[in-house]
Amino acid sequence: MKIGVLSDTHKKIDLSQKIIQHFVKNKAEFLIHAGDIVEPEILQQLKNSGLKYIAVYGNNDSHLAKYHNLYNLVQEPHHFRYKNTKFKLMHMPFYLSKDDADIVIFGHTHAFECDFKNNTLFLNPGEACARNKDLSECALLEITDKAYKVTRYNKKPKESKFNETELIFEKIS
Repeated sequence: MKIGVLSDTHKKIDLSQKIIQHFVKNKAEFLIHAGDIVEPEILQQLKNSGLKYIAVYGNNDSHLAKYHNLYNLVQEPHHFRYKNTKFKLMHMPFYLSKDDADIVIFGHTHAFECDFKNNTLFLNPGEACARNKDLSECALLEITDKAYKVTRYNKKPKESKFNETELIFEKIS
């Protein structure tokens, strides 16, 4: 299973659309937005992708509450299961304990982080908006029975091709 993960899109509607299209092209079947969506158009992009998705409110998203029933928006920390994998989703990295989650996804820091501790994957895809650095970032998470494969993508906003780096973590049985 492949999951596209993005965060901190802020007001960059064009960059978020490019990332979503990149995930669709790379056969993602599910999208996760880890908050600071900011623009309702970005929620519509997630919905229009044709993929299942979930998005968590970030610290800049309180105005999106009026759209809560139109989109798959959740409050943090949000625990859910997708195809036998337990997730914990949040924007602020305040709830980083394992809490029986296989994968913990967060945003807010605008910095890519990927760590595997005690058989739990912690993932921050970095900033999609290219605000703190001149890079738009995201991650594609592939889950198999034996491993997690995280492909980190980044590109300068005006470039068309993403650079990629792969990280593989073997699950402990």
